[in-house]
Amino acid sequence: MSPATCYTILPAPIGKLLLTACSGQLTGLWVGGEKHCPDIHPLWQPDPAAFTAAASQLAEYFAGTRWDFTLPLAPAGTPFQQLAWSALRQIPYGETRSYQQQAAAIQRPSAVRAIGTANGRNPLSIIVPCHRVIGANGTLTGYGGGLPAKQWLLEHERCHRPFLPPDHGSGKPGS
Repeated sequence: MSPATCYTILPAPIGKLLLTACSGQLTGLWVGGEKHCPDIHPLWQPDPAAFTAAASQLAEYFAGTRWDFTLPLAPAGTPFQQLAWSALRQIPYGETRSYQQQAAAIQRPSAVRAIGTANGRNPLSIIVPCHRVIGANGTLTGYGGGLPAKQWLLEHERCHRPFLPPDHGSGKPGS
């Protein structure tokens, strides 16, 4: 028998967030109403206590005092998706990249459309920052949580970006 999936719903400035975890690892974080946000499965167990660290780090992020997340993650995806999502985690807080730049970062320059598809299937929104990927001409393009949420996240990060120390290590000031 496989380990049980637990979940919780957290309020956030961009809407309700659905978080899922299995065996102590975060498997999902979706903005409510997101295109690929799953319905709560009847076998999932509500367990807010399992998300204490995630809730704390998300609160710090939304307060503008956390720039990186230090949570155990276990997103399910194909090898290509895993590679694309790993590249997303390399985009610094408050910065953006184009889909072409992300494809080049994984040494697959012709995979621009596949990158867009992988980003759209990112099960760990915000923590794996697909909102930081924009069109080559600088325009906001697709985001599962909706373009208003993407714009809010990017503006939030730009607003707090100037306060980053040169080496922001753990993602919190003074740590």
